[in-house]
Amino acid sequence: MPLSTINRQEPITMSYPPPRYLKDHGIVSATYRSADAPPDLTIGVKSQVGYLATGASTDGQFGLYRWDMAAIPNGPGAHFHKTISESFFVLEGTVSLYNGERWLDATPGDFLYVPPGGIHAFSNNSGAPASMLVLFTPGAPREAYFQELAEIVASGRRLTDEEWTELYAEHDQYAAP
Repeated sequence: MPLSTINRQEPITMSYPPPRYLKDHGIVSATYRSADAPPDLTIGVKSQVGYLATGASTDGQFGLYRWDMAAIPNGPGAHFHKTISESFFVLEGTVSLYNGERWLDATPGDFLYVPPGGIHAFSNNSGAPASMLVLFTPGAPREAYFQELAEIVASGRRLTDEEWTELYAEHDQYAAP
């Protein structure tokens, strides 16, 4: 039995995308980031972000970030994206993940996938440090959004509701009702 029909009512027809690399031989092109690399961005005292693979470095295919959170409640409110999916994989600690219906206490190895339009949020409410991987597909330029958040926190500036709405819209982030 083909793998595509195991545990399914109907077979799934899926194919590989068109080739992006057309030569008959491979090239040396991998990038490596060691575990001890410093974070690329610090957002206040609550979060440190490692840019593992940005949309720019993956030719827009995906963006992968390591999100390390201090033992302080932090994270965005419930929101959704119109152009990107977002996935979370917990590495260390306990991360509260909102799946649009309820909060889940996710621990190492737990995973949440959120398609475009899916309401979601995350927070570290555990009282201990936590770490997760965050994957965006396709690879949108999320670094600009993260940098703006860091600058707002560092400056102590308070944004109006209108300014938050404008910032979110610029970065495909929409507050959930």
